[in-house]
Amino acid sequence: MDHAPDLLAAAGDRLSRVERAQIAFIKRSFEPGALDQAIRFCQRRVGAVWIDHATRRLRRVHGLERLPHFPPEQSFICVSNHRSFFDLYVITAELVRRGLPQRIAFPVRSTFFYDSPLGFVVNGAMSFFAMYPPIFREKKKLTLNPTSLEELAWLLRRGGTFAGVHPEGTRKQDDDPYSFLPAQRGVGRLIFDARVPVVPVFVNGLENDIVRQVRGNYDGTGTVIHIVFGAPIDFGGLLEQRRSPKTDRAIAERTLEVIGRLGAEERELRARG
Repeated sequence: MDHAPDLLAAAGDRLSRVERAQIAFIKRSFEPGALDQAIRFCQRRVGAVWIDHATRRLRRVHGLERLPHFPPEQSFICVSNHRSFFDLYVITAELVRRGLPQRIAFPVRSTFFYDSPLGFVVNGAMSFFAMYPPIFREKKKLTLNPTSLEELAWLLRRGGTFAGVHPEGTRKQDDDPYSFLPAQRGVGRLIFDARVPVVPVFVNGLENDIVRQVRGNYDGTGTVIHIVFGAPIDFGGLLEQRRSPKTDRAIAERTLEVIGRLGAEERELRARG
């Protein structure tokens, strides 16, 4: 495919004017040029810096020796467990500190982030428009999600993009950080289509209350945050199989299997204190 899938064309009249305007702006920002460069600068020099300072006293990072080199022309997918709204923010901020040069993208639910002007403001202020593409949950828009994932796969194949995704699809909100929700096959589909290295990571200790999270970092009352990186995932022959829902799900389940092993490692590290 030599051009990006057109989500707006596929949507027809199913999107509101607000949704169409926001999607059009952020989609355009991924094109090479001054806007893309400005967003890359802000993601690195502003976003990653404040996240670093807001978690520095609590953050413990493991497995850095397993990470691949991140040449700017290459794309990568990062797969992580999902306990907090801020999992991928903290993970990517750590990688940016260590030289990650890629444009960052996190698929995000469309509700709020794309159907209201405030969502656009939050997306810009919190992530410098990393929260893209939108994933729809309304019944009449569900058929647009494959096109969203196709566009992200296209950006990854083009090169220079770092996509953070959660195989579980949504946050797990119980008290057990070491078990997971079922793997969502959309993640497997993205990996199958993109054909780029997939870096696994397990993170534990983050809050969902941003004020309490930042305060806990500075006054010493916060929970220690452990981040455990793994080597790029070996999918064996899964990527050589015929595309099917079964293959997509097997790929997604493989990511959670690897993340689970990193979780077991994190449990031992946390027990040691």
